[in-house]
Amino acid sequence: MTSSAPLDTELLRAFVAVVDSGGFSQAAERLLRGQSAVSLQIKRLEARVGFRLLDRGPRHVALTTEGEMILDHARRILALNDELMGRLREPELTGLVRLGAPEDFATSHLPDVLSRFARAYPRVALEMTCELTLELLDRFNAGGLDLALVKREPSVAREGMQVWREPLVWVGSGRGIVQRAGALPLVVSPRPCVYRQRAISSLDAAGWDWRVAYTCGSLAGLLAAVRAGLGVAVLPKEMAPPDLVRLNDEASGLPALDDTEIALITTPSLSAPAERLKDYILRALERD
Repeated sequence: MTSSAPLDTELLRAFVAVVDSGGFSQAAERLLRGQSAVSLQIKRLEARVGFRLLDRGPRHVALTTEGEMILDHARRILALNDELMGRLREPELTGLVRLGAPEDFATSHLPDVLSRFARAYPRVALEMTCELTLELLDRFNAGGLDLALVKREPSVAREGMQVWREPLVWVGSGRGIVQRAGALPLVVSPRPCVYRQRAISSLDAAGWDWRVAYTCGSLAGLLAAVRAGLGVAVLPKEMAPPDLVRLNDEASGLPALDDTEIALITTPSLSAPAERLKDYILRALERD
């Protein structure tokens, strides 16, 4: 039976880690604890709330209905706890942090984490730059960024830490655009762009005729062109707007697209504020 006593945040942290990593052994590695200790924490949490939160299988765990309900609250409690502890540990932390990221990734995945970081460290100035990956790398190598989130091919070895994997999809204003006679019109970002290269490479491998119909460095401009029916585009699955048609099926005939990665690169000697932002980003992205 539940009571009004507060929940132990470490129990909630173990619960979230098991869900995010997909199992007890993986969560134990993340938390630097033994698997039996993590299992005990989950049992204590379930006893505390009075519900079974996880269905345990031989190879995976799945959330129960009660677990799904508690998960979002657990994330928010941990985020607020970590934010408060950051303020208490380093209330006078000051400085400048320069972060770079592709526009599409920045607008979809970073606003919440940057907002929480700003609240935790109000005296730290955050300078955000949104550019294509190659431009971000040039700026980073020139010393203009402390941290950068960059797109890369999973098969290409490069410095940095993988923090995100992106399934890609074809999108268009309708299926009719794929069925038109002639070369397939593409809506793409300027070279070099991972999505542009992925689209062209997959079409070439599948023997499709194609042409670049519209080029735009702005995500808003790219989406406007697709909505206008000027061509099809490649986007991360999570960023495909609901008003556009996803064309990754047999009916479209378009070739399959492999995933891409987002990697975090950092300067060799990060300042204390930059280290804190790195921690915030890693915690936010590892759960998604």
